[in-house]
Amino acid sequence: MVLRKLIDKILSKALVIIMSIMVINVLWQVFTRFIVGTPSSFTDELARYLMIWLGILGAAYVSGRNMHVAIDVLPLRSSTKTQKKLKRIVYVLIILFAFFAMVIGGIRLVYITFVLGQHSPALQIPLGFVYLAIPLSGILIIYYKVSDILKIS
Repeated sequence: MVLRKLIDKILSKALVIIMSIMVINVLWQVFTRFIVGTPSSFTDELARYLMIWLGILGAAYVSGRNMHVAIDVLPLRSSTKTQKKLKRIVYVLIILFAFFAMVIGGIRLVYITFVLGQHSPALQIPLGFVYLAIPLSGILIIYYKVSDILKIS
């Protein structure tokens, strides 16, 4: 539980920092476009990449806090024992998705973009760094769900 709280704290602060940078970036974009008359060349791309990181890491954070959208009609009508079984099944399915789609697929995507040497047009950063949010988020989701399964037992 101590590790989970530490991860929650670090992740929440990282999300606040990303959001803050994104707000400042967009304000700068508006300022340069409408006040100065010469739009900044990198702000649109930076905002897009920050939004990707915010959304994907935010999904991991929400998953860890068990605040994600869920259809709970069936579990609410079931016994406590059945509710626990259903939670375990759902958590295992989430773990499988996070592992195969996010971790394995994400690592392959990051690897391919690094091998191909793909860079962003304006910022000239390797796109592998942008896509790194996917496997990182997958690992966090797996950690959270394994922790939740252990808490149920």
